Amino acid sequence: MRIGQLAARTGLTTKTIRFYESTGVLPEPGRRPSGYRHYDEAAVDRLGFIRAAQAAGLSLAEIRNVITVRDSGGAPCQHVLALLNTHAADLDRRIAELTNLREQVDRLRSRASTLDPATCSPADICQLIPLDAVPHHDVHYFA
Repeated sequence: MRIGQLAARTGLTTKTIRFYESTGVLPEPGRRPSGYRHYDEAAVDRLGFIRAAQAAGLSLAEIRNVITVRDSGGAPCQHVLALLNTHAADLDRRIAELTNLREQVDRLRSRASTLDPATCSPADICQLIPLDAVPHHDVHYFA
């Protein structure tokens, strides 16, 4: 099948499929005499795995490693389990950080009901967020 047909079957764009080829998670397909790429059913399966692995939080580099283990004849299940364990620990850490941030925001929102906007000075910028609200080392910057 040609790249457009593969894209239609997998719900991906042709640009994404070419990107996956360039990163090594999808092997370069054979070419027809006309120069068009020619994909087989294995490409459909591979792209399905890539999408499922990304949905589980794996990066393309991690997926490439898993595929390399599989392509060399090994079962990558233990490797995938280790990756999933690492991702679960990272998620737990991020959830804890977000929970702490939510508590801080709630405290500041609660503080707002006790302040008079007329007493806010230009030096404060906004008294709802006091300079000592967050210890310096806990400040996170979001772009």
